[in-house]
Amino acid sequence: MNNSDSLSEKQTSTSRGYSKKTQNAWAFYDWANSVYPLVITTAIFPIFYEGYAVDEVRNIGGTQVNYIEFFGWDMINTALVSIVSAAYFLLLCVLLPLLSGVADYSGKKKSFLRFFCYLGAIGCMGLYFFDKEHIEWSMVIFSVAGIGFWSSLVFYNAYLPEIAPVEDHDRLSAKGFSMGYLGSVILMVVCLVFVLMQSEENQEWASRICFILTGIWWIGFSHITYPRLPKVVVKQVREKGVIWKGFRELKKVFNQVKRTKRLKRYLASFFVYSMAIQTIMIMAIYFGKKEIDWPEGDGTMGLIIAVLLIQLIAIPGAILLSRLSDRIGNLNALKVVIVLWIILCLSAFTVHTPIQFYCIAGFVGLVMGGIQSLSRSTYSKFLPEDTVDTSSFFSFYDVAEKLGIVIGMASYGFIEQITGSMRNSIVALVVFFVIGLVILLTVPKHEIEAA
Repeated sequence: MNNSDSLSEKQTSTSRGYSKKTQNAWAFYDWANSVYPLVITTAIFPIFYEGYAVDEVRNIGGTQVNYIEFFGWDMINTALVSIVSAAYFLLLCVLLPLLSGVADYSGKKKSFLRFFCYLGAIGCMGLYFFDKEHIEWSMVIFSVAGIGFWSSLVFYNAYLPEIAPVEDHDRLSAKGFSMGYLGSVILMVVCLVFVLMQSEENQEWASRICFILTGIWWIGFSHITYPRLPKVVVKQVREKGVIWKGFRELKKVFNQVKRTKRLKRYLASFFVYSMAIQTIMIMAIYFGKKEIDWPEGDGTMGLIIAVLLIQLIAIPGAILLSRLSDRIGNLNALKVVIVLWIILCLSAFTVHTPIQFYCIAGFVGLVMGGIQSLSRSTYSKFLPEDTVDTSSFFSFYDVAEKLGIVIGMASYGFIEQITGSMRNSIVALVVFFVIGLVILLTVPKHEIEAA
């Protein structure tokens, strides 16, 4: 039996019927997992890490720079985060195409989603034991949490074309991101109140408790999603060689992508501008902590306010961009938002005061959720109409994103390590946005078979 035959024998339990309850349950996974990018990537952990993971403070060009020893190397602590993140994203680029191909072939997409959800949540809880004296092992735990989060998104995103018609992809994708921002803000406020209730000497311990709460929230609310997701029935016997069949699934998808100009060029553009977007999302609070001239004792609270501002404004931002795409089309809406990102990056290069940082944070929130949501739904619209192996197709999307993150984070970290300043790293982000915009201008409005 050939590979195409095996694909034709797969049927979802909904048989392409669309259920509101299923769509709502799918969107609720954003509510569950979005606490990771807020608490671990954006807010509590970065503030905890920047103040805790320090062996030596050096003065470079009038700026106090924190260093930590990592495998015998003296590293700027924030540059270490960038480089370690780039390393585990590189691992994901190798791992996820294989897993997604196997998931499509074997019909275990939901099992993979659940496994990586648990892995990421347990990694979050493991950060309670983060120890600067054993920084190498601590960064492994940090990487496990990230691997779980980003891997689960591959299988989560792959359900979008199965549970909603094309015309609803923008709306449903925006709804998921909006629910994620709202849910994560709720837990963030709980964590913030808990930390501020403690004495100064106990706030480090309170931050560690927040990492445990993040894992519990993620696992707990994810169980609202699983029962409603459609099951995949595979009629063929699966005995041997499922891994190699997963590779063949990917090869077929790769060949199909090469034959379509619109999908191929869109992925190229997404690959480049994702270098900048994801790097900004991961490193924004580290930038605010180090580069903004906060009044004595106001830095932590100022950063938390900025994070909450970003999250709350991102909710209407995702909805507004979805409506803009309805009026002018997905590609034109993406072009508008990338231009806004370029302006924001250039503005951030000159930001020094808290008020300036709050203004930038507000605009980042406005465009952050929108571009993530619209990028996901645009890709789902560009998939061939007869697509069955959605996990394999979305693995290309996720590999493009993660390879972009590898380059973006590594560039950001190496520039900071060499120059001692995060501001110099912003130049690379502007370049990525400009190149991504230029490629996006070449994407045709309708699918064209490549010659």
